[in-house]
Amino acid sequence: MDVSMLTPAQARSLIRQDQWNKPTSGMSNGYIQANLVVLPKALAYDFLLFCQRNPKPCPLLEVTNIGSPIPEIFAPEADLRTDLPEYYVYKKGELIQKCSSISDLWSESLIAFLIGCSFTFEEALVKNRIPIRHIEERKNVPMYNTSIRCQPAGEFQGSMVVSMRPIKKKDVIRAVQVTSRFPSVHGAPIHIGDPKSIGISQLDEPDFGDPVTIKEDEVPVFWACGVTPQAIAKDRKPDLMITHAPGHMFITNERNEGYSV
Repeated sequence: MDVSMLTPAQARSLIRQDQWNKPTSGMSNGYIQANLVVLPKALAYDFLLFCQRNPKPCPLLEVTNIGSPIPEIFAPEADLRTDLPEYYVYKKGELIQKCSSISDLWSESLIAFLIGCSFTFEEALVKNRIPIRHIEERKNVPMYNTSIRCQPAGEFQGSMVVSMRPIKKKDVIRAVQVTSRFPSVHGAPIHIGDPKSIGISQLDEPDFGDPVTIKEDEVPVFWACGVTPQAIAKDRKPDLMITHAPGHMFITNERNEGYSV
C-alpha cells in the first residue's frame, strides 16, 4: 500500500481501525499534519498564551470547543480521541500510558490544541530534490531537547525541542528558502550545524524518534518541534496532559499549499 497517496479520510480510517500504528511521515502527501495537546480547561489559557509567545515550536492551528474532540476547522468529520496512531498520557509530568485511543480518558472539561508539524513541509523539500533521510530509512524523525529557552506563560515554561534532518551542504540555502514558506508549521530552521551550541551532545542519541545516517557531505539542520509541550510537561508537571506520540500525527483535510506564503 502506498500510504503517500491516501486521502486524509482514508488515512484516519486506517488509524482508527488500528491498522496503522507507525509514524505518519510520508502519509497523505500534500496535506497538513498536526501535533496534538489536550489539557483541562483550567490550564488552557496558559497554554494558549504559551503558543502565542512561542510560535516557532508551537504554531497554533486550531483549538477545539471545551469538551469537544472534533476539529471543526481542519477535519470536522474526524475525532481526536481515535484518529492518531498513538497517544502519550502524562500525569504530574510522568508518562503513565501509551495508547491508540483516548476515548475512555475524555471528559467535558478537556480542550484540544492542534499545532503545526514539520512533516507538512517535507513534501516541498522532496519536490525540490532534497531527500528526507528518516523517510528513506523508514524511521521516525530524530528529535532533541535543547538549551534554547522558551518564553514562559503561567504554568508552561522550559526548553525547546528540535527535529533534525541531514541536508547536503549545497542544498542548505534552498532548504531554508523552501521551509520559510511554511510559518504555520515551524517555518525556517532555528539552527544549522554544530549541535553542541544548542545543547545537543550526541546526534546518534535523540531524546525522541530514531537516529539517522549523516553523510560526509551533509550538515545537521534543526527545526523547532511540536514535541516541545511534552518536554514542558515533564518539567512543569501539570495534573494532566495528553499528546500525540512523537512522530504519530493527526492528518488534517487542509492542503499544505493553502498555508504557505
